Amino acid sequence: MSVVTLSPSSSQFFRGTSVSFSCEDDHSSAGWTVRKNMSRDTRAECEDWGRQVASSCVIEALVSSDSGVYWCESTEGGASNYVNITVTDAPVILQSPVLPVEAGEDVTLLCKTKTPSFNLSADFYKDGTFVRTTPTGHMTIHLVSKSDEGAYKCDIRGRGESPPAWLFVTGEVKGTPTTTSLLSLSVIASIAGLVILVVLVLLVRRCVRRKPEERDPEDVSLEPDGTMERDRAAATQRDNVTYGQITIRPFNSREDQPELEVIYSSLRSKQ
Repeated sequence: MSVVTLSPSSSQFFRGTSVSFSCEDDHSSAGWTVRKNMSRDTRAECEDWGRQVASSCVIEALVSSDSGVYWCESTEGGASNYVNITVTDAPVILQSPVLPVEAGEDVTLLCKTKTPSFNLSADFYKDGTFVRTTPTGHMTIHLVSKSDEGAYKCDIRGRGESPPAWLFVTGEVKGTPTTTSLLSLSVIASIAGLVILVVLVLLVRRCVRRKPEERDPEDVSLEPDGTMERDRAAATQRDNVTYGQITIRPFNSREDQPELEVIYSSLRSKQ
């Protein structure tokens, strides 16, 4: 499969600049030729609009009529990818990749004036919506993805606005989940959440069924070994009951009273 390439690689050019088209094949460039889609001939060869140099076709000075679609075609009729370039007299152009870029790569868009200048502040837009302003006139999109596809343009205050340039992205960013994988993860997460909810409901119902009768907290105390005092007392009364016999004897007051010692004496008075 052959691929048509441009040097310099850009989708927009100022009138009067030079550009070279080449056909790159995995095996060889032989047998491929660059063609252009023109109004009078939809398959115009290089000799009709440029100059053949080895395996490349060169346009020394671009004019507005050089705007159009270019591709490579083999002698067997095979065709490569297509590129679309714009040649303008506008004071500002946006240099962007003319070929689709791989997802995950970094892409730099350069806002360029016809007269050489440096460090010009530029406003960048995507599909008509303002993106950001850069003080250097170029904007880099890191790890480009499909969402970055669209028509970009730039504006340099006091100089003018560029024509829109399309950015195409192929493939997916490595390591980034696709829509299908995200949907699968969402379904799995929903099922897991439902299972967890059911388990929690069953556990709560089981705990409610096994809940003991309510007790007065004042009648319950915790023993050192972790048992309840009332439970231990109840178990003791129920399992360790001992019966005994009590004998009641009558109280004998005489036996218990001590004998009194009597002393007699006489008293005589003198007259």
